[in-house]
Amino acid sequence: MTEAIISVDQLTKTFRGKRSRDSVTAVDAVSIAVQPGTCLAVVGESGSGKTTLARIIVGLETADTGTVKLGGKTVARRANRRTLRARAREIQMVFQDPQSSLNRRLRVQVAVDEVLRAHTPLNAKQRRARCRELFEQVGLEARHLDAIPDELSGGQRQRVAIARALAAEPSIIVLDEAVAALDVTVQAQILKLLDELRRSKGLTYLFITHDLSVVQMIADEVVVMRRGSIVERGTTAQVLGDPQHPYTQLLLECAPRPGWKPKRGVIRALREEIAS
Repeated sequence: MTEAIISVDQLTKTFRGKRSRDSVTAVDAVSIAVQPGTCLAVVGESGSGKTTLARIIVGLETADTGTVKLGGKTVARRANRRTLRARAREIQMVFQDPQSSLNRRLRVQVAVDEVLRAHTPLNAKQRRARCRELFEQVGLEARHLDAIPDELSGGQRQRVAIARALAAEPSIIVLDEAVAALDVTVQAQILKLLDELRRSKGLTYLFITHDLSVVQMIADEVVVMRRGSIVERGTTAQVLGDPQHPYTQLLLECAPRPGWKPKRGVIRALREEIAS
């Protein structure tokens, strides 16, 4: 087996309040490994620790203990600006709300151009051409380069965010609820785009989501988190087809689907088993 491109070992992160009882352990001794060119989905309800885990891997949060390796190299827990810039060339993040990374007053080309200026030696003319190329790769037209975010649909804004992530030419992209705010039709389009990009460019994805229907469409493997810990892991077929942990069973039972009606007795029994 090839060496994991993302390797996390015994990662722990606690957010401390003014009083000890207010402290929250968001990530509790978590270990994961992601093989090159694959997609690992990290699943769990809000507050399960999945986003904190992703932010630590990218470098937006600092772990209390544990190690993160990218491409076989250990990432310093406290990094300087130069180290963070080098990490940004290897790993990029796409957020749930693309507005958080796009300035509403500026043309969307600017968001992509600033990444190119930071990570490539291209001149202004070359960067413009590269922006056009990236937009084409994510299914946008050249005319969209001069649009401001409010002139684009939610799906188009997310495509810009993906183009921005691709501009650094990373080997890893972390997607944090990247399709959660989109309607079902646009979700399918973006997921198809992501899958095509992964296969054509050999990208590796860490996909953070609470939506199990999304997991089935894009992930090779699944990790289920609850209260900061991993409760189940395996291939997508194993975890979704034959879940072993009551919490995973509960997530699947509560997932809306065509003709779905909540089986209240089953859900109550699973909740009681989890709490016991």
